[in-house]
Amino acid sequence: MRAPDTLKKAAHAVGAHTVTTHPTGGHVVVTLGGEVLAESRRAIALEETGLATRYYLPREDVRMELLTPSETTSHCPFKGDATYFSAAGAKDAFWVYVAPSEEAALPVAGLLAPWPGRVEVRVDGEPA
Repeated sequence: MRAPDTLKKAAHAVGAHTVTTHPTGGHVVVTLGGEVLAESRRAIALEETGLATRYYLPREDVRMELLTPSETTSHCPFKGDATYFSAAGAKDAFWVYVAPSEEAALPVAGLLAPWPGRVEVRVDGEPA
């Protein structure tokens, strides 16, 4: 484990950092240039200390035919290793934790999260 991961894990252990998930119950729509890339009423919201709420969508609610796997990967000490998908005109538009490393992130395993700013994300018609 890298030193920053160790420090982050320590902060998490004492409650200084949290990750929680819950069903949104809302209508999440993801668009790019007016084209709908995803639409879901089954999204899981992930809330993490210091970050905006992120919405994770079932693959069945994402137009996977419009996405291509990216070579980009990243690591989060609280969720694990992520891989990415790009859309035409938006590199790394979505990410996914296929096998989250931490129990708190297990509810989002295999779900895709749109990257706000690279794509437009709205929940119940409001920007997310």
